[in-house]
Amino acid sequence: MIINILFIGDIVGKTGLQMVQTWLPGLARKYKADFIIANGENAADGKGCTEKEGKAIFALEVDVITSGNHIWDKRQSQEYLKAENRILRPLNYPKGTYGRGYIITGSKKGKVGVLNLQGRAFMASIDCPFRAADWAISRIQQETKVIFIDFHAEATAEKLALANYIKGKVSAVIGTHTHIQTADERIFPEGTAYLTDSGMTGPYDSVIGMKTDAAINRFLYQTPQKYQPATENNHLCGVALKVETETGRAVEIERICLPEFERKTNYRC
Repeated sequence: MIINILFIGDIVGKTGLQMVQTWLPGLARKYKADFIIANGENAADGKGCTEKEGKAIFALEVDVITSGNHIWDKRQSQEYLKAENRILRPLNYPKGTYGRGYIITGSKKGKVGVLNLQGRAFMASIDCPFRAADWAISRIQQETKVIFIDFHAEATAEKLALANYIKGKVSAVIGTHTHIQTADERIFPEGTAYLTDSGMTGPYDSVIGMKTDAAINRFLYQTPQKYQPATENNHLCGVALKVETETGRAVEIERICLPEFERKTNYRC
């Protein structure tokens, strides 16, 4: 039996959430989604995911919300992690950190394990994601072979290294965090689907979701700038997967970006 899994990349701000509300119902029908995951770490004004945004995302029949380092940027997000088991934070934060890092939950085609990890290259020096993956996978495999990993990391090398380390043990390793969709989707011979980054759901007339002036000034002057989410030229990015429930092997991966970007102009010399 095949389970259809739909993943929505990093939702940024109010306009990103509006894109999910606009496009997700149709995508769920098109791909006959049996299970839907969304990264919501930036849904609350570009930083964090509070109960308000979480409820709006779950209302769209999303089964699990994953996150990353920005989930901690709003105090209300931390409170929400305590109260709602379906929203995850990266498992490899130190013991005692609020929230949970993986979940095993049901679908009409059986159980699905969702694991959230965070990289360490160019990011906070937290616990090892490789060893955390070993620990979690050994437990999830006791209940299901369908295992999806959101690896929230900066470095392409770290994402590829993790995928190669656990290929054949999980159904998919899909990267988030950089907000730029990559074109390297593949399925390893061992049956693990991979994409370095699923891309951002939100405003693309921006610097990875931030208003361009503030982002440019941050690089020009090397000083903190007020984070202000942009609002224009919104797109939804993500991934559609087909996975065998009996084996956990991915059999199909497809990148999603809606609406498609313009690839030419009317400029003439």
